[in-house]
Amino acid sequence: MKTTLNKREKYAIGAAAAFICLFIIIQFVLFPMIDKRDRLRRLIDVKTKTIEEMLALKSEYDTVVTHINFSKSRLAKRQKGFALFSFLDELAGETGIKNKIKYMKPSSTSQKDGSIKLSLVEMKLEAVTLKQLTAYLYRVETSENTVFVKRISISKADKPPGAIDAVLQVETYEI
Repeated sequence: MKTTLNKREKYAIGAAAAFICLFIIIQFVLFPMIDKRDRLRRLIDVKTKTIEEMLALKSEYDTVVTHINFSKSRLAKRQKGFALFSFLDELAGETGIKNKIKYMKPSSTSQKDGSIKLSLVEMKLEAVTLKQLTAYLYRVETSENTVFVKRISISKADKPPGAIDAVLQVETYEI
């Protein structure tokens, strides 16, 4: 049985075959390529963000290393036998507040690796003027000995008028 198809049927079958071929090409070639491209773009975005974060962390690390090296060089230049307690006592004498010191309590703690030791002195000043306190603090903070005020508490003194009491915690690192 031989059947012949008329022109219209041949066009319909050709169109259906072309549609099926086009569907197969789109479904199994084009869509996977588009999905892969989108995945690669997302992966590139993630990797780009990761690289940006790494560069930011490297910059922060370099800054920290620079500060550490600077601090180590300043500590190395410090006089041999430097003691925070005597340094603060000497500065108090130079700024004229030595007689205003109520107490000075030294303490120290070592780091876990033992390479750096933190020296701390808590001191109470009674009935000092604001000018005397600021002069003392300025000398402490601007010294070449890498000494800094960790905490300060200021309150109004009972006598004389305009005087203040202050409790300072001053610290430094020792190698």
